[in-house]
Amino acid sequence: MNASEALFAGIDVSKASLDVCVLPAEQACSFANDAAGHAGLCQWLRERAVRLVVLEATGGYERACAAAVCLSGCSVMVINPRQAREFARSQGQLAKTDRLDARLLAQLAQVLDQSPKRERLLHTPPDAARAELEARVDRRRQLIEMRVAETHRLDRASAGVRKSIQQIIKALDRQIEQIDHHIDTHLRTHHGIERALLDSVTGVGPGTIATLIAALPELGCISGRQISALVGVAPLNCDSGRYRGHRHIWGGRAQVRAALYMASLSAVRFNPVLKTFYQRLLAQGKPKKLALVACMHKLLLILNAIMRDRKPWNPTPHNP
Repeated sequence: MNASEALFAGIDVSKASLDVCVLPAEQACSFANDAAGHAGLCQWLRERAVRLVVLEATGGYERACAAAVCLSGCSVMVINPRQAREFARSQGQLAKTDRLDARLLAQLAQVLDQSPKRERLLHTPPDAARAELEARVDRRRQLIEMRVAETHRLDRASAGVRKSIQQIIKALDRQIEQIDHHIDTHLRTHHGIERALLDSVTGVGPGTIATLIAALPELGCISGRQISALVGVAPLNCDSGRYRGHRHIWGGRAQVRAALYMASLSAVRFNPVLKTFYQRLLAQGKPKKLALVACMHKLLLILNAIMRDRKPWNPTPHNP
């Protein structure tokens, strides 16, 4: 291998271990997924002057590792697992092992390093306050999912188990109330300005505000087109030759998109700007779902402009 040739690393993350592959040197190693393992991994990568490290988002198991590698001075990208699967298919790789996955991610790092979007794709670990908010927002989502599941069970439960389910639902309601209080206190303490700016928009409630601040730190820092693509509410072309297909939204940050959906359901009823916009689309014959997605897109652009300009919502400039 040429001594000046750039090296790229892929890390396959699991709960207990980290499998690493470096290309084109064809070097591989494994480390424990704990503080000591992260320290050893960072030293191993620094010794080889790796240019870019790629790893998948793995349900949170990758967070501490990605943060440690970033702080060690290496460039890191944390990608959606779907991207890795599709890249594997494009390479004809059907087998799946930890080492093969690590090598595949190293190959993907070689490709992404040439991307014009490289700098935007680089991972920046959140500060302590934002990391704590992310954890609380994630926990709130988990509690709500458990409550929904218990509610569905209650609908078809026999008389003998209904009381047990009702007790669990009450306990979950208390937990959700407590974590909502903790999140609101955290937002007022650490993100008071951002919270007030987002709260100025009619239809945007506490849950949406917490999700946006926790899961979309880019809000207000990039263009409207970029933020729309990042969240996954930008309509994508589906054209080939003379064929012009329907535009669809796809990909992006599902958690943020779900929060925007719930906010839009409220905004099209109570926010005068979005209500007028929604009714106009329906009058033009647009399906309700399409009109609501358009409102999600418009709402996101409004929020992005508010955070960019650091000014509370004024409906006049955003009238359709």
